[in-house]
Amino acid sequence: MPLTRKHRIIIGSIVAILACILAIGITIGVVAGRRKSTPLTIQEQVNQILANNPLIDGHNDWAWLIRANFQNRINDLDLFNMTQYQLKNTTPSHTDITRLRKGQVGGQFWSIYTGCEHQGKDATVSFMEQIDVMKRLIAKHPDIFQMATTANEVRQAFSSKHIASLFGIEGGQAIESSFSILRLFYQMGVRYMTLTHNCNTPWADQNKVDRNDSVLIKNNGLTEFGKRVIAEMNRLGMLVDLSHVARKTMLDVFNITRSPVIFSHSSAYTVCNHTRNVQDDILELVKINQGIVMVTFVPGFIVCSDTNRGTIDDVAAHINHIRNTVGIEGVGLGADYDGIQTTPIGLEDVSKFPKLIEYLLSQGNWTHDDIIKLIGGNILRVMEKNEQIAQELQKTMKPEENLISINELETYNLTQCRNLDMYPSIVTNATS
Repeated sequence: MPLTRKHRIIIGSIVAILACILAIGITIGVVAGRRKSTPLTIQEQVNQILANNPLIDGHNDWAWLIRANFQNRINDLDLFNMTQYQLKNTTPSHTDITRLRKGQVGGQFWSIYTGCEHQGKDATVSFMEQIDVMKRLIAKHPDIFQMATTANEVRQAFSSKHIASLFGIEGGQAIESSFSILRLFYQMGVRYMTLTHNCNTPWADQNKVDRNDSVLIKNNGLTEFGKRVIAEMNRLGMLVDLSHVARKTMLDVFNITRSPVIFSHSSAYTVCNHTRNVQDDILELVKINQGIVMVTFVPGFIVCSDTNRGTIDDVAAHINHIRNTVGIEGVGLGADYDGIQTTPIGLEDVSKFPKLIEYLLSQGNWTHDDIIKLIGGNILRVMEKNEQIAQELQKTMKPEENLISINELETYNLTQCRNLDMYPSIVTNATS
């Protein structure tokens, strides 16, 4: 039956509608395809990486800043905005909750620290006060912070949108040469101990003994007691931190440790020849040990200058040198915010971590997997290895019970404020 004019009009309309729909679909598909193929900007890539992988910084002195300026009074302290306070010392505020969130910090080793002048007096008490203030800070904002003591707990805290909070003792003077105190600190959540600060302990040398003009007493690295400290830390699963220590102390540790070590806030000696930094032959030992150097942002250790603050690219030079020497598995971040008076330009506070990652990605020789290892994957690996080795050691090793010798304490004049009842022969002679 021939089509009528009406039928032809209807069929033509349908064809036109179908053609229109097809054209619209093709256009939408092309636009969508273009959107899908548009590469992410470097900033978008960094945001994506940090949203899915924890950035774990190795060293932050917020607790020390709170002690120095507020005597650990935090009940009425606005922890979201520390910039509003007039600080009493010369260290500006680098840390608060607002800036931690902006910097997308996923985990933080909070430094537990008081000065060397406490050694032999109230060092243990003062370090316990710092643990207390950080535990109270975490409890004050449980929606923000979550205590973590293992690699898995760090991951769990990050997955629940909390900042995983870990403790690291900065300075072996904290334990007052007592294995009992070392173990108690571990029970309180401490997961690394820097063997010295800028003072010797009776059993380990600090970095200043390596300086040409040094007249400091030397232990010649680790004493026999110091070697027992390393063994007990391995047994506990407490990370041995070699930032601040002397070269010979480093060498002694590498000769005896069974677990990977860390440098929680040091940089590369070849780039800046400061005794706080790590020399290339030591970096080779870090590689063999499967440890990690967490690069600090301290200008004096980055550009070796009292006047030049340095920049992001100067920090990146240290990261790249350590990466090239140790391998990508051996480098991390340990800024030392709130423990330093100045910062490199572009890294003014904890909110600036993403800028450093953006810079590294822009160099073109850093993959996303590399960045993930740098920002947190490597330190999590070191933690897990220490945990595994500790579990094995605890099957055969008993807790260390030896006392440090009286002579070692007397060398540093550390017996005056110490009751010697644990040394029966000394007490007997004194009372006879």
